[in-house]
Amino acid sequence: MKTASTYAVYKSRKFREKMKNTIVVFLLILGSVVVLAPLWWMISTSLKSPAEIAQYPPTFIPKEFHFSNYIEAWQTAPFTRWALNTLFIAVCGTIGAVFVNSLVAYAFAKIRFKGRDTLFILVLSTMLIPGFVTMVPQYILFSKLGWLNTYLPLIVPAFLGSAFFIFLLRQFMMTIPNELIEAAYLDGASHLKIWWHIMLPLTKPALITVAIFSFNGAWNDLLGPLLYINDESMYTLQIGLQTFKGTVQTQWHYLMSMSVTVLLPVVLLFFFFQRYFIEGSNISSGTKG
Repeated sequence: MKTASTYAVYKSRKFREKMKNTIVVFLLILGSVVVLAPLWWMISTSLKSPAEIAQYPPTFIPKEFHFSNYIEAWQTAPFTRWALNTLFIAVCGTIGAVFVNSLVAYAFAKIRFKGRDTLFILVLSTMLIPGFVTMVPQYILFSKLGWLNTYLPLIVPAFLGSAFFIFLLRQFMMTIPNELIEAAYLDGASHLKIWWHIMLPLTKPALITVAIFSFNGAWNDLLGPLLYINDESMYTLQIGLQTFKGTVQTQWHYLMSMSVTVLLPVVLLFFFFQRYFIEGSNISSGTKG
């Protein structure tokens, strides 16, 4: 009797566990469909003809695949030039974000000085200030400096630090043993050498995470270039996408084709560096570098 009862309990527990896993998988699939549906619609629209896009009811799979939309959309405007402009801004901003924020984070994590914690709290408090509040003062400042219609307003702020990146890197560096820093300091290494030769290699996952965030933000930025760039030859890809949107008609097949093209580098960047991105988000893995 006891054996049969134990088996029934085990079978019931196994059934509940199986049902739980089934529900979790179903919810994950449902969430994936909700998230991926807009992406699929964008890709599907990019391969349709204008007539098929306008028809009702809409089709989720193109009847005919017009891959020529990508080539034609790229040739309608100087997208090669705009892509190089965007890449230049994104790369410069990423370099500034990685090195400057890691240097500040090292100071907050490993250098003891008076008022360090108070200053760190003040830096974090800047995250509470909405970006739209500082938009007008920044525009006036850059106008006084004569930086309008240049890339400086889009690049220089990346070299001035970001509270979020400083916090992320500082928390990662806090997990690195202080004995490494003290040993290097006793051997005569300066803080700059310690930062360059010890901290940067050990914080590589966090640095790659910062680089991905920074590159993604600069690559997809529309408001910044829209405010500061007036010359068409200096446009970025995000401004270039607006050329397909008219006051009367929007060329949806071209707009979606270029949107997929613009999205592709960011997806590939995350795909190749996702291991470092996940590890960099885990602040307890600082000593694994």
